[in-house]
Amino acid sequence: MDERMLLMLVQADESMMSALRAAGSLNLPDWWIAAGFVRSKIWDVLSGMPARTRLPDVDVIYFDAGDLDEATEKRWEAELRLRMPDVPWSVKNQARMHVVNGRAPYRSSLDAVANYPETATALALTLDADGQPVLGAPHGLAEAVAMRVAPTPAFAADPALYAVFERRIEVKRWDRTWPGVSYAR
Repeated sequence: MDERMLLMLVQADESMMSALRAAGSLNLPDWWIAAGFVRSKIWDVLSGMPARTRLPDVDVIYFDAGDLDEATEKRWEAELRLRMPDVPWSVKNQARMHVVNGRAPYRSSLDAVANYPETATALALTLDADGQPVLGAPHGLAEAVAMRVAPTPAFAADPALYAVFERRIEVKRWDRTWPGVSYAR
């Protein structure tokens, strides 16, 4: 699977496109839907899942340095729940998430995605001006397509962050949902 094929699969998935259109309708600056929303689609297809795996949350991210109030994020979540009540929305302004994560400030939403714990999860989708999906993959698709969970460079280089990566493997247990998943340790 390459980027073109993934984007075709997303375009053909009405639930994904509906979620992207709902997020896009908020007109948030530098917005994307990230992480498991994209990774799980890849793994579901590669695993031959008959239906989409239920997501614990749908991560809408954006970057607005002018409004760092967490209450704003909650208002956006409420707005999305009105539009699509069956979706477990989570909205986070990446301009403030470096504080929550104890990291240096991010420069954009995709900079934040590049600093996620796993390369297979460091993926995001948005829509272009014509309503077509666009992929953000700061570390590429290779690990996700190989169904291999490896740390991003930031998490591999720092022992404390690597410990976070290890804990996520233990908690997430992705191999139970997708038996082909392997872990780089």
